[in-house]
Amino acid sequence: MIKPKWTALLLACMLLLVAAGCGTDNQKSGSTPNPNDAGNSGETAEAPRDIQLMLDWSANTNHTGLYVAKELGYYEEEGLNVSIVQPGAGGTDTLVASGNVPFGISYQEGVTLARTQGLPLVSIAAVIQHNTSGFAAPVDRNIKTAADFEGKAYGGWGSPVEEAVMKSIMDIDGADVSKVNIVNIGDADYFTAVKRDIDFAWIFYAWTGIEAELRGEPLDMIYVKDYSDKLDYYTPVIVTNETLIQEDPELVKAFMRATAKGYEYAINHPEEAADLLIKAVPELDAELVLASQKWLSPRYQDDAPRWGEQKAEVWSGYAEWMFERGLLDQELDADSAFTNEFLPDTP
Repeated sequence: MIKPKWTALLLACMLLLVAAGCGTDNQKSGSTPNPNDAGNSGETAEAPRDIQLMLDWSANTNHTGLYVAKELGYYEEEGLNVSIVQPGAGGTDTLVASGNVPFGISYQEGVTLARTQGLPLVSIAAVIQHNTSGFAAPVDRNIKTAADFEGKAYGGWGSPVEEAVMKSIMDIDGADVSKVNIVNIGDADYFTAVKRDIDFAWIFYAWTGIEAELRGEPLDMIYVKDYSDKLDYYTPVIVTNETLIQEDPELVKAFMRATAKGYEYAINHPEEAADLLIKAVPELDAELVLASQKWLSPRYQDDAPRWGEQKAEVWSGYAEWMFERGLLDQELDADSAFTNEFLPDTP
């Protein structure tokens, strides 16, 4: 799974859609308009409230807790009928920021860019506590460190952050990013691309790395977090928008109670959680889902006091890194970009 792109053009579209969405009636989200349908502490209304949750990408083990919460009835217990949907044409961040969809899956880098462009996107939980992404290459390319990127072909999705990250970690190794041949492969499959066009790409190990293991195609993985604490950012995150937080906090609390319960189940029962994901999305490779889930489940919460917890220094650190490299037009107000307010208390 290669990370999806976000660009300046997308942000321009986001600004237009947010402006258009500001006049819509009551968070045009595919939900019923009654803000009292989702009550406190699991109380359910007579008719469940219909809401949408939009993914960032095709379903995978980053999303297992969501499907667990749906399949085991945790959302229903909160009076919610949640539809988990694929990203829309305008992008998940766009639709959530504009209020057309109440909840979505995003990334810290996307939220950071959106916030500095005036978009009211807010992260309400970190799905995974530490960054599991990095640069991967088949072992026969002999890419063991960032310095080994020199003279190699990198396959990306055309975002300026890619070259900035490569430069950042290559500088540490005393290497020159201008010696990397950067190829835009869009959404091309990693395994096809490395056999045909490129030497390495940016992946999430929990999916593409585990798939490489199952294929018997070993790879060398360079995690970006190993080079800098500022690159150990949250990816992915669960997002909503400021208007929903202000106008219907009980809905956000109900949604997060059920979602946290789903991820806690996946942490403690990886095999059963994998089965639930496969049941909900049967087109997925069952062997890959199970292996990926076993690898990822302990990493959801990792060293945090509870699943979903976010730290201000993680948000400010990555934003500082982006600003220093010209990826942001202005500095981020980190405290407004995220909140732990809606996470349930630890038992």
